[in-house]
Order: sequence, then C-alpha cells, then structure tokens
Amino acid sequence: MRSRFTAFAVGDAPHLLATWHPRTRPPAVTLDPAQRWTRLEVLHAAGGLFDREGNVEFRAHHVRRGRVEILHERSHFVREDGRWLYVGPAPAS
Repeated sequence: MRSRFTAFAVGDAPHLLATWHPRTRPPAVTLDPAQRWTRLEVLHAAGGLFDREGNVEFRAHHVRRGRVEILHERSHFVREDGRWLYVGPAPAS
C-alpha cells in the first residue's frame, strides 16, 4: 500500500501497473499532474507475511486544483509469487 501511494505521489505509473493484479489492471494509468498526494494514513491492515489475501483501510490526502481532498478506501490485495498485488476496493463486510 505504501509503495503504491508513493508511486502516486511521484508519478510512477509503471509501478502502479506492476503492483496491480492482472485480472483487474487497466491497460494504462494516467496520473493527473494537478493532483498532489501529500499524506497516507493506514487505518487498518489485515494480512500478514504468510497470508494469501489482505485488506488495507486507508485515507490518502491530496491537493487538487487548490482544494484539499481525502480518498478513504478499503483496498483488497492478493499475494502471488511473494508479492502483494492490488485487486481493487475490498468488498463491504
């Protein structure tokens, strides 16, 4: 999760694609240069070193066209070949 946030913050679209599960990965990622990611708050994480799936609830703070905004999401990840891959928003519990 932290590496994906950093990729958004520095504009590293190749890293976002590389850490996105092939089943849900878009063909390309276009990042908005008017959006500046400023802070990540991890609120809850479930899934450890030996788990195959996990969820991360977070708030990602950003500034877009002079307005402070917050993205709040629970993301679902799967572990394949030793790497965590982003699948998408976690299903509601």
